[in-house]
Amino acid sequence: MEEYTLPLPLITTLSKVFWDGCRENKLLYQHCRDCGRVIFFPKHLCPGCMGHNLEWLESKGKGAIDTFTVTYEGAPPAFMGVTPYCVAIIRMDEGYRMMSNIVDCDFDALACEMPVEVVFAQVTEEITLPKFRPAGG
Repeated sequence: MEEYTLPLPLITTLSKVFWDGCRENKLLYQHCRDCGRVIFFPKHLCPGCMGHNLEWLESKGKGAIDTFTVTYEGAPPAFMGVTPYCVAIIRMDEGYRMMSNIVDCDFDALACEMPVEVVFAQVTEEITLPKFRPAGG
């Protein structure tokens, strides 16, 4: 495995289930059994009803681009070597939003509402990052 030099997410006791899922190529999110709210990023209690009756569900990994930006230059120092790159807010079919990279595509062809699907990039032994590409790509 090639050495990964970009910043890595911090795995906490709260986020460990999410990151363990990514390592198994599963995109997980939380659901409140009491009020039905969909929750992302992991929380200890439901931000809707303040309940603790949360469960983990597996996402189908499908969504659409809400908004995005492509960085061609002026990136933070850690990311200078990977330009251009795209960061997007993805609206998942299950009803939550998450930030990720869009990969494997022509950045000039990206558009809001474009359907996307998750792909997983193992960057270290512990970390597999969920990224997205245009659906069907």
